[in-house]
Amino acid sequence: MYQFAPLIILFPLVGFLINGLLGRKIKNETIVGGIGTIAVAASFVIGLGIFFEMLSRPIEERSQVVTVFEWISAGTLSVNVAYQVDQLSILMTLIVTGVGSLIHLYSIGYMHGDAGFWRFFTYLNLFIFAMLNLVLADNYLLMFLGWEGVGLCSYLLIGFWYDRNFEKGTTGDAAKKAFIVNRIGDFGFLLAMFLIFNTFGSLAYESVFAQAKGFSVGDNVMFWITLLMFVGATGKSAQIPLYIWLPDAMAGPTPVSALIHAATMVTAGIYMVARSSILFALAPGTMEIVAVIGLATAFFAGTIGLVQNDIKKVLAYSTVSQLGYMFLACGVGAFAAGLFHVMTHAFFKALLFLGSGAVIHAMHDEQDIQKMGGLQKYMPWTFRTFLIGSFAISGFPLLSGFFSKDEILWKAFADGAPWMWVIAALAAGVTAFYMFRLVSLTFLGKERFDHHHIHPHEAPKTMLIPLLVLALLSVIGGYVGIPHVLGGHNYFEEFLEPIFAGANSKMMLPMHDSAALELGLMAGSVAIGLLGMFAGWKIYTQKIEVAEHTAKKFSGLHKLLWNKYFVDEIYDAGIVNPIKQTSDRFLWKIFDVKVIDNTLNYSAKFIEATSNIFRRIQTGVVQSYAIVFVAGILVMLGYLMGR
Repeated sequence: MYQFAPLIILFPLVGFLINGLLGRKIKNETIVGGIGTIAVAASFVIGLGIFFEMLSRPIEERSQVVTVFEWISAGTLSVNVAYQVDQLSILMTLIVTGVGSLIHLYSIGYMHGDAGFWRFFTYLNLFIFAMLNLVLADNYLLMFLGWEGVGLCSYLLIGFWYDRNFEKGTTGDAAKKAFIVNRIGDFGFLLAMFLIFNTFGSLAYESVFAQAKGFSVGDNVMFWITLLMFVGATGKSAQIPLYIWLPDAMAGPTPVSALIHAATMVTAGIYMVARSSILFALAPGTMEIVAVIGLATAFFAGTIGLVQNDIKKVLAYSTVSQLGYMFLACGVGAFAAGLFHVMTHAFFKALLFLGSGAVIHAMHDEQDIQKMGGLQKYMPWTFRTFLIGSFAISGFPLLSGFFSKDEILWKAFADGAPWMWVIAALAAGVTAFYMFRLVSLTFLGKERFDHHHIHPHEAPKTMLIPLLVLALLSVIGGYVGIPHVLGGHNYFEEFLEPIFAGANSKMMLPMHDSAALELGLMAGSVAIGLLGMFAGWKIYTQKIEVAEHTAKKFSGLHKLLWNKYFVDEIYDAGIVNPIKQTSDRFLWKIFDVKVIDNTLNYSAKFIEATSNIFRRIQTGVVQSYAIVFVAGILVMLGYLMGR
């Protein structure tokens, strides 16, 4: 099956071409949506076949490079279009295509009747094509091609409804913000690639990682390579200081939020760090930065989510927070734990976003949860699946989020520092609180919508089936990584162990074998999570006046959180506006108008004046020419006689 790996990439490309070229003419939504969905599902089937073949092989034979053709050959630079089929790439492939195919199916119902239906599926297939190139590439340049491809598709999909207004302008403004902020991070990734090629003479993973084993821990060049790579990751995976684009990206259709900003694209930075684990293991300084930034982002974004009233904005800040947990895991050397949370998060966050889409669809595009309430009786299945997703993300025992988040919390304590566990556990409690605030204000309590204009109803089957499948995965998805302390077996970590063997050999991690300590910390984190869930439910269903009183009592803090710590305003005042002012007052009105324009204008006037002088020589009178000839001869004779 390994030789069929390029077909995983090819099918979404074919779907993109068919819908892109013929979608407008086909007009039938079922056919257009079916083409887009089948293209991704076919890739999932092939990926599943490769996965099962991989399990049947000996561990040392599970990794293989499938080369398609030579791409670039210039001097010492040689890059192939080749795909690395191993445990890490096939895991990401199954997440991208599995969750992606469910979201494609959901989109058939959600986008029904939209004038750009065919264009939407064209963009989705192009995104999947780019994302699969990113996770399957065997070299950094091909990864970067996919990296930029998903950035382009993000721009196209966020601004898909380009004629609609958004909180801060049009959806096009949100798309531009995402594109520009990601370019900042991408520049860091580019510099890292230049430094990698300069150091190793190659961009292929196998060559780079093999040579990296000869470097010593703490090598200066490794610090700069990994730090620049992490700058790229902070852009794509929305970490401090480049997280600001992701909440505004909610301007796009809800399936876009589920696919790009919950399950796939935003995890690209996690994947890149995990793929380069040997390089990061050689740079403990960068690892510490990754852990601290991830932890700060997890808590920072979680607190903002406490006061948001837009149903998708709450989930957006939740995504930023959960990505912080993943980076925390990578920063303390628990790469497998970070990827475990990538997988479980893909299940329950895609479920939550699609559930929010069903609510928005039923509420005629209303997204303010303060104008909802009591939707449980109108949308029972959506409520049940959304509740499962909320329990999972809150770390409720025995659901998928419990296993992955607890693994990260334990690794943060054991391989990081106790203070990291404290902050991460508090962030988990915050997550539980705002998720059940969201559930309570949306589905429970009094109905706060206008019954004359809004008639809530259950989602159609094309939207409901993906919700049910994702709900099931949110329940059982964590059982592949049951910790040993609970008497289970962590198959997930064991499966990925060969990928991180080189990194683990370079890291000097402390050994903690205390089962009692791990169980105690687990009980503590569960208690914090349950307390957050109970408080969120109790306050916003029965004692909502307590929340209003608290908001008034701590109005300064509430204002700070409501305005998202004024980060956008600080960026506008300190970076955006100065650049605009410099561009307007100096670059345009002075440098462009007075320097560049005047240089060109006066150059033209100089040529014109000079031409006026020389054109007088061309009079058209033969006698004048004869006089000039004679004068020239006399001058030459005088010169010769003088010699």
